[in-house]
Amino acid sequence: MVRIMIVDDQEMIRLGLRGILAAQQDIDVVADAGDGLQALNLLESHEVDVVLMDLRMPGIDGVETTRRIREKFSPEQLRILVFTTFDNDENVFAALKAGANGFLSKGASPAELVAGIQDVATGGGALSATASAALIGHVAQSQPRAVAPEHDAQQLELLTARERDVVVAIAQGMDNQQIAAEMFISPYTVKTHANRAMNKLGARDRAQLVSFAYQAGLMDQ
Repeated sequence: MVRIMIVDDQEMIRLGLRGILAAQQDIDVVADAGDGLQALNLLESHEVDVVLMDLRMPGIDGVETTRRIREKFSPEQLRILVFTTFDNDENVFAALKAGANGFLSKGASPAELVAGIQDVATGGGALSATASAALIGHVAQSQPRAVAPEHDAQQLELLTARERDVVVAIAQGMDNQQIAAEMFISPYTVKTHANRAMNKLGARDRAQLVSFAYQAGLMDQ
C-alpha cells in the first residue's frame, strides 16, 4: 500500500485527487495539506511514502517545501512527486534540484497520475512530456562534455546495450509507452531496464539519468 499526502492550496483539487486515488486498491491518502508549513507539520505525525506536491502555494512554495522535506527525509524514506500546472524549465529544474523524484502536469489523466505515483513509489521518477522537454533543454544548454571522462566511460560499460538504448530514449523525452512501442517490448520491461540503469549509475531518478546521458556524452554517440 502506497501512503500518499496531497499538498495543494486549492481544496477542490485536494478533494478531486482524493476521489481519484480512493478508487485505487494499492493507494491510501493518509493526509492532505493546504500549504507547505502544514505539510511539514503533518509529516511529523503521519507515515507517508509519496508526497504529491503543488508548486504555487501561499507561504512557502512547493520548491522550498520539497527542500525542507529533503533535510529530514532521504529519497529512500520518502518520495516527492510534483503535480502542478507550472511546468516550465525553471520550475522543473528547481523542483528536481530541491529533491523531487518526479514531475507531472495537472493536465495528466487519472491513469497517468496513478501510474506516476506507482512509478515514483517503486524508485522510479515519472516525468511528463513537457517536464522532460524542459529538463532536456536545461541540461543540453549546460555545456555538455564532448568526450566522456574515464569514470563516466567506465559507468557506461556497466550498462547492457538495451539499458543504454532505454537511457538514450528517456533523455530524448520519451515515456515508457513510447519506448515500448519503439523497441517492441512491454512498458514493464522498459521500466525494468530503466531501474537497472539507475541502480548501476547511482541515479536516484530519471531526471538524473537524463543529466548523466548528456554529461557522459551518450547523446553524441
